[in-house]
Amino acid sequence: MSLTKTEKIRNWIQTHIKIPYGVKIAICVFPVVITALFYALRSTRGAMDWAVTYISTPVRSFLGLLSSIYPFALMEILCTAAVVFLIYYIVKSIRVTSRRRGRWKLLGKRLLPLLVVVCYIWGLFCWLWNSGYHATGFAERNGFLRKGVTFSELATVTQLFADRANELALLVERDDAGRHIADQRVIFADSTGIYRNISNEFHCLEGRTYAPKSMLFSWLMSITGYSGMYFALTGEAMINTQPPITYIPATIAHEHAHQLGVFAEDEANFVGILACITSDNLLFEYAGYMSGLNYLLNALMYGDGSHSGAPTEEWNKVMSSLNLHVLEDRHARSAFWATRTTANTGIGFLDSFLSGVAEVTSDAVNAVYDGFLRSQNQELGIKSYGACVDLLVEYFIDEASGD
Repeated sequence: MSLTKTEKIRNWIQTHIKIPYGVKIAICVFPVVITALFYALRSTRGAMDWAVTYISTPVRSFLGLLSSIYPFALMEILCTAAVVFLIYYIVKSIRVTSRRRGRWKLLGKRLLPLLVVVCYIWGLFCWLWNSGYHATGFAERNGFLRKGVTFSELATVTQLFADRANELALLVERDDAGRHIADQRVIFADSTGIYRNISNEFHCLEGRTYAPKSMLFSWLMSITGYSGMYFALTGEAMINTQPPITYIPATIAHEHAHQLGVFAEDEANFVGILACITSDNLLFEYAGYMSGLNYLLNALMYGDGSHSGAPTEEWNKVMSSLNLHVLEDRHARSAFWATRTTANTGIGFLDSFLSGVAEVTSDAVNAVYDGFLRSQNQELGIKSYGACVDLLVEYFIDEASGD
């Protein structure tokens, strides 16, 4: 019986390439060791600061440089290929071992390489990204007190953002229907320079950022409720291009904050908004004020934090001050995200089924990500995104008060 080409190659490798048993064990054990070392040291602030400075930052910067060569999101390609290969490998392993003696042992041997690869990926991710959650954060490094803010201060800063948004809303380009329009390619190209001004104030934000990538699976991001992501293992900032153009610059700035070593979500929101506002770029400035306004209004709506009852008088006052363009841009955003899990094929039962699947998918992704953030010392989980309000008020209160 003649051998296939694949079998000939496998036999040649087994015959000519001998890997010592001890080396095989070391290859399998190494990712477990580095992962265990991370968990043993993650509560030690000094060790995590060292890891961020000498491991995470230079490696992620190098990976970002490499991935910038490609115009597409390398992470998406790798993940898609990995999923396809994983399904193929598992199915083939089951077929190959199902009719052989000692099949469970053989199946285990075939699946062991997959487990080792997963361990390597998680170990690298721990040191390149998770370490930042346990290191000294941006706010602490730059002397922000994080002592909380008064409701009066919140209202004052919210009105400042509303006034600035009103001014800029009249300057951005709009179509005949009054919708905000912009060239997405220009936004992506301009984004690499938006941290130039703010880095003069916060030197820790000095560094090179790379143009973000448009996500091929933007539709999937929309279903799960996310507008962008940063992937440490490729150093890429990736953007969901489906949401209204008004807010895309702020999303880019948020992901660039991650590229520059701002790990916590609330701090990345704050830094991204600040970078937009100080960028001297109209589209980014407007996006920064609109993004900040959303977070501030959400906090201002219910003064007692109960999220029940009627909105506060201060919230109503700010809302009544917004001009028509700002209100339309806010409505476009809320309308987009309100329909992200709603199918509209025109077939009743199919729409119900697809909408249900989308909602379950979104809830599952949010639950997993919330659990991940909480496990990495982010006590608010996915609510961390809105926790930038204290930082915004602390930073802008003097300007808003006229001091």
